[in-house]
Amino acid sequence: MKSLSVKHEIEKIFLESSNTTKHSSSLSKDIEKVVKMIISSLSAGKKLVIFGNGGSAADAQHIAAEFVGRFMRKRKSLPAIALTTDSSVLTSIGNDYSFDDVFSRQVEALVNKGDVVLGISTSGNSVNIINALQLARKKNAKTVGLLGNKGGKIKKFVDIALVVDSSSTPRIQEVHRTIYHIICEIVEKKMGKIKNG
Repeated sequence: MKSLSVKHEIEKIFLESSNTTKHSSSLSKDIEKVVKMIISSLSAGKKLVIFGNGGSAADAQHIAAEFVGRFMRKRKSLPAIALTTDSSVLTSIGNDYSFDDVFSRQVEALVNKGDVVLGISTSGNSVNIINALQLARKKNAKTVGLLGNKGGKIKKFVDIALVVDSSSTPRIQEVHRTIYHIICEIVEKKMGKIKNG
């Protein structure tokens, strides 16, 4: 009986995940806007800057790796930075200032006008994400939120909010991964065509 109940639980999780992903196709128009925003920025010699906390920090690094390395195609490297990777920077800012400033201090140093700045937050309320996005907007960067929980507070501080309609952190993270894989695949394909003529 126990194995059956575990099997049922597994099937339930698969169903919840697939339903959340399927429902998120309603974000297609906004995802297209983000794709065009990134292509425009990269074509103008700008960069993509990404950050998040916890699992979203790993996602930020994942996205940067797909751009700098490659996603599916052999092509020139694309400029992307995850602000979650330098332990000395993160811990010094956290210690000398506040954890709320770990991304905004880096945005102050690294973000320029026309860059695309992507903040990832399943809650939509992470203070350090809000602080960084607010500063990025002041620096005339383009801002995107990859969010959950109805967008939380962050949706007010971005040019485009991609909000997964769920309050479950695992389901939100699963769809976030699908969304940024879509972005990576299409940007890579389009940028390859631009660079190759």
